[in-house]
Amino acid sequence: VQLQASGGGLVQAGDSLRLSCAASGGSFSRYTMGWFRQAPGKEREFVTAITWIGSNTYYADSVKGRFAIGRDNARNTVYLQMNSLKPEDTAVYYCGATRLPGVTDYTRYNYWGQGTQVTVSS
Repeated sequence: VQLQASGGGLVQAGDSLRLSCAASGGSFSRYTMGWFRQAPGKEREFVTAITWIGSNTYYADSVKGRFAIGRDNARNTVYLQMNSLKPEDTAVYYCGATRLPGVTDYTRYNYWGQGTQVTVSS
């Protein structure tokens, strides 16, 4: 599975961004898809994940109520809608794919996209 993330950019606090992650080369609909982020000098941290049929979603406490994950299996794409962005959301955002349990743990993901930079200015 190859993943291509896009949609990052430079925004102001309170703005919104929508990230996309397009998958190819595998049975996309069978994978749980997750978004993680990594700020300079910090470990990669879980943001959100959605199971392969979209029936279960998971969010980090820091983004609950502001971010929303969705997927379109027909387009092999997962989305991350980010609203009310804060400076502390600044990071490189990565999408990942897994068929293993433990979706909040980045070590459980088999495939990763290249990352897209999100910068939120105050």
